Amino acid sequence: MSTCCNAPEAAGPATKNSLGQLPEWDLSDLYPGIDSPRFVSDMEKAQKDAVAFEESFKGKLADMAKKGRLIEAIRAYEALSDLTGRIGSFAYLNYAKNTADPDRAKFLGDCQEKLTDLSSHLIFFSLELNQVDDAVIEAALEGDAELGRYRPWFDELRKARPYQLEERVEELFHDKSVTARGAWNRLFDETMAALEFDVKGKKLGLEATLTLMTDKSEKKRKRAFKSLSTTLQQNARLFTHITNVLAKDKEISDRWRGFQDIADSRHLANSVEREVVDALEAAVRAAYPRLSHRYYAMKAKWFGKKKLNAWDRNAPLPDNDDRVYDWQSARDIVLAAYGRFSPTLVEVAEPFFGSGWIDAPVTPGKSPGAFAHPTTPSAHPYLMLNYLGKTRDVMTLAHELGHGVHQRLAAAQGPLMAPTPLTVAETASVFGEMLTFRSLLEQADSPQQRFSLLSSKVEDMLNTVVRQISFYTFERKLHTGRRKGELRTEELNEMWLETSAESLGPAIRLNPGYEIFWSYIPHFIHSPFYVYAYAFGDCLVNSLYARYQQSEEGFAEKYFDLLRAGGSKHHSELLAPFGLDARDPEFWSLGLSMIEGLIDELEQTQPDQGA
Repeated sequence: MSTCCNAPEAAGPATKNSLGQLPEWDLSDLYPGIDSPRFVSDMEKAQKDAVAFEESFKGKLADMAKKGRLIEAIRAYEALSDLTGRIGSFAYLNYAKNTADPDRAKFLGDCQEKLTDLSSHLIFFSLELNQVDDAVIEAALEGDAELGRYRPWFDELRKARPYQLEERVEELFHDKSVTARGAWNRLFDETMAALEFDVKGKKLGLEATLTLMTDKSEKKRKRAFKSLSTTLQQNARLFTHITNVLAKDKEISDRWRGFQDIADSRHLANSVEREVVDALEAAVRAAYPRLSHRYYAMKAKWFGKKKLNAWDRNAPLPDNDDRVYDWQSARDIVLAAYGRFSPTLVEVAEPFFGSGWIDAPVTPGKSPGAFAHPTTPSAHPYLMLNYLGKTRDVMTLAHELGHGVHQRLAAAQGPLMAPTPLTVAETASVFGEMLTFRSLLEQADSPQQRFSLLSSKVEDMLNTVVRQISFYTFERKLHTGRRKGELRTEELNEMWLETSAESLGPAIRLNPGYEIFWSYIPHFIHSPFYVYAYAFGDCLVNSLYARYQQSEEGFAEKYFDLLRAGGSKHHSELLAPFGLDARDPEFWSLGLSMIEGLIDELEQTQPDQGA
């Protein structure tokens, strides 16, 4: 096979600047390079193994289940999943380092196409398994201890049975994904990565421009806001078209599969009941006045204003502590906070540092934001950051490192059961962030710094809970509207303004230009209805942390059991040892009350801290 020949993403020297030695990825733990013999060999092996899998097992699964041999197919499927996961992860991470590089983009596209082609030989597997009689599957699980370990995977597979289509249709959906959703996702990513925002004559990328929106200078924030708005408006036609196409694509899939609600496919993937998510949305929206409306009214007073402009919403407070943390300090702060909870947490987290598992510098073309990629259980996760040394960047490190810890601990479940549903996937990340915040708060060396940390944490929690539920409400409006016909930019803008006004409250002025800000949110493109998982995770962790603060004996071990479970247990099973139940309205009240408590503390400590 032939591949493009850009330089391999090998270990390079860490980037050095005022923040110290910033680490970069070493992807050689996956493959030495895109044209390495090992990569070529593994791709060829994956293609051959996929064909062999179909030849060996198609049409035979019911008989194998009756004869106690079904574990053979599961082992082969899991091994192939691990191999293709390694290939796909390498291609994506290589691309994320520089999404503007056409060679990397081609390599990713070629790999995705090959993986899609070979996985067409695997489509039969889940479909045929779901055609096997329940009694036969149950007997097979009961009769083979090794197979019985996969009961949670079979249970989730059975839940999808009502929405599965005839095999040829499933093949068509699968094959078309490369030129349908996958292609539009890539167009969005590459367009967004290539955008330049003119801020007072200086061309900036999206990440740097968004960062300016949190600058201490109002002039800089306003310039960044106007630049974002101008450039996004210039590309509104394209982003509107991408949004319409993907929403229609989802509607077609949902209609064929028989999903009743526009978000039901996401709930199924998350292994969460619709009524639980509905309860979450209702609880958070009811709390808007007590949380975001109240906080932003307080913040407006601190700024000496009746209302905050849109570019002031995430602005640091006038007397904000704006110290910069170099990389070594950030590392030490996070690991010390983790260590105060448990030495085990540090033991699992430490290998990320100094091993090429983290990519921290802000570089041209690099994917914006931050993420933790689990790759595959036979390797290890990789963390991407865009580290600029602010307190929020330290918190982001704590957050993504939490994901990495979760992914490492769950890896023992294997490729089929290590992945966690989105509803619990944010548990370790938000918990790690909370540990770090509490540690920084305890060490605050002045009332000013304490107040700054509290306000920053409240804003982060509002952005995680209030804003993400607002995003979910916006998506519901968008997808509901799209079912009636193609949406114009003006209609999308109006939906965005409506949901933003409801969530942010009367103390925030939604200035002209803000209406287009829906267009740069990647979750709307890549993962429809993903966003509620952030709010779910934050409220879950707030409730968990409340239990931790009660010094409940054995909490740490129960917490590690939760992380080690990966996707092998339903959220109800994972929360039960802590006496928590997401179906109970008190669960959400407990999580939201923690945010309210922090706002209370801010109000009590604020008097001399404002403008």
